[in-house]
Amino acid sequence: MNPQNIVILGTGGTIAGQAGSVRDNIGYTAAQFGVAQLLAELPAMGHAGPMIVEQVAQIDSKDMSFPIMARLAERVSHFLAHPEVQGIVITHGTDTLEETAYFLQTVCQPVKPVVLTCAMRPATALVPDGPQNMLDAMTVARHPGACGVVAVCAGTIHRALDVQKVHTYKLDAFNSGDAGPLGYVEEGTPRLLRNWPSATEESAGIAINKIVNLTSPGDWPRVEIVMNYAGASGAIVEALLAQGVQGLVVAATGNGTLHHALEAALLRAQATGVRVVRATRCPNGQVLPRPGDTLVDSKGLSPVKARVGLILQLLK
Repeated sequence: MNPQNIVILGTGGTIAGQAGSVRDNIGYTAAQFGVAQLLAELPAMGHAGPMIVEQVAQIDSKDMSFPIMARLAERVSHFLAHPEVQGIVITHGTDTLEETAYFLQTVCQPVKPVVLTCAMRPATALVPDGPQNMLDAMTVARHPGACGVVAVCAGTIHRALDVQKVHTYKLDAFNSGDAGPLGYVEEGTPRLLRNWPSATEESAGIAINKIVNLTSPGDWPRVEIVMNYAGASGAIVEALLAQGVQGLVVAATGNGTLHHALEAALLRAQATGVRVVRATRCPNGQVLPRPGDTLVDSKGLSPVKARVGLILQLLK
């Protein structure tokens, strides 16, 4: 490998999508082009420095699974172990990018940059956003001192812990809530507002070695998300208990509030040994714990990230 390589790992997504018309930005099929083909069509790649390209998966990210995440984590760990590799860029669909980002940060704990990027328009669009996002991601991956898992979209850098998809169609579809973005990419230069994510390599290899052996969805602990709302009942919880669920994340209202019927069902589930975590469905803020709480809070994680975290805890 050449010095200061950037590794590009492809997983499909809209950034690799194809539509029947250049005017069609929503009626496309995701994951139609390989990442090597996308890079070959970017003239600026000739000045991007040495690269290693690998296709890890080719899916619409709505179909992302934990076995694929585990495979991705293994490849990230493999390449980061090489001193010749400066950082990694991962092309990913937008729908589940935040879950994969949090998974990789938690499992890999990278001390080098791992940058997820994406697109809201397919590669065949009249004005696709993927090429600029990819160039920005590579800029971040080559930035001196960069570390940890981040996401780059529409010129904004988000930490894996904070990033959420908040819009269905806009090119700037991601937000970091009240934590705010980590920074911006402006004319090929990152401008940081906060420090890079803290990272450590402690025990990461052990975690990766364990999860890569879980090859099918049935190997992973079953954790589901339920939501609190007006008139909520415990029926969904009871049905999931009957199916052998091992963990439940509840997207509570406000500061972790729950309808009394749903709360009673969750407490019954917890009493049987099912792990229950309380998050909030609010896009900003986090559940602030109170003395005597009977259900643990998600420590600021969104419901989908709290689910990833609980699955990893159950694997231990």
